[in-house]
Amino acid sequence: MPGYRVIQELEPSRWDAYVDSMPAATSYHLSAWGKIIGESFGHRTYYLAAVDQAGEVAGVLPLVHMKSALFGSFLVSVPFVNYGGLLCRDRGCEQALLREAEELRQSCGAEHVELRHLGAGIEGLPSREHKVTMMLQLSKDPVEQWALFNAKLRNQIRKAQKSGISFRTGGVELLDDFYDVFARNMRDLGTPVYGKEFFANVLGALPRTTRIAAVQLEGKAVAAGILSRYKKSMEMPWASSIAEYKTLCPNNLLYWESIRFAIAEGCASFDFGRSTPNEGTYNFKKQWGAEPVQLYWQYLLEKGKALPELNPKNPKFQAAISIWKRLPVGLTRLIGPAIVRNIP
Repeated sequence: MPGYRVIQELEPSRWDAYVDSMPAATSYHLSAWGKIIGESFGHRTYYLAAVDQAGEVAGVLPLVHMKSALFGSFLVSVPFVNYGGLLCRDRGCEQALLREAEELRQSCGAEHVELRHLGAGIEGLPSREHKVTMMLQLSKDPVEQWALFNAKLRNQIRKAQKSGISFRTGGVELLDDFYDVFARNMRDLGTPVYGKEFFANVLGALPRTTRIAAVQLEGKAVAAGILSRYKKSMEMPWASSIAEYKTLCPNNLLYWESIRFAIAEGCASFDFGRSTPNEGTYNFKKQWGAEPVQLYWQYLLEKGKALPELNPKNPKFQAAISIWKRLPVGLTRLIGPAIVRNIP
């Protein structure tokens, strides 16, 4: 088995060329995300690349170091998004990157390394398998796609269309619309909101593959999402709607028009994003014909240590969530970004 050398200063063009060559790659493996996270949150990034004896890239592992008094110190690949983790061409390369990640964990005083893998995990690593992503295989014709929906879903989409709701896609000119809806929805869920500059940085770093989708009623956005394309898949990693307009079914129109947009762009799949099986968002996504794909969140940590519990269902966070839901939206937009920057 060939030996590998792990380096941290690989040119972005070489990094991205390797990522693009790997079938298991996601957009979050691209070098742009290191820049986005660094500029948006100030976290230090470690982009590890394994090269073989001929100097060819054989594997990559993007890592972000997060630390705070409340949540501790840890490394994540990749925080704030659904996917990341190792991309390798063989077991030897995989082990070289895992050794380097463990050495990095110890040297920077991190309690654990979290690797977010899609569809398949790494043998032997402790894992959480509590989440799935919901993936819809797309027809080439929107008429064929429409015919696959059940009558209830079609009627909900028609109801939105008849309510005078319109759909549009765009770039930074729709950022305020998106963020107004997103910030309000996050407050209602009891979740601190990302700063607007995070989404501005996403749009700025990936202008050719990232769009905002917005559903508007009388010129006001009532539902909106971010669309991100990578290869033949379109993903909506962030989407929100305003609860008081729920009876008009704006969410249904948002997703249907986004699916039509993905088909027009030549995509073969639509990624609805991660969900907990059998909960509300999971069932909403499943009605479109989306099927679950297992997510493996895997860990490097000290022997004998329990897996981390950084999730909203952890009882110690419930009181904070209850308080957050009662705060004015303007206040949550002001203080939320400082809190959420340390929640992966």
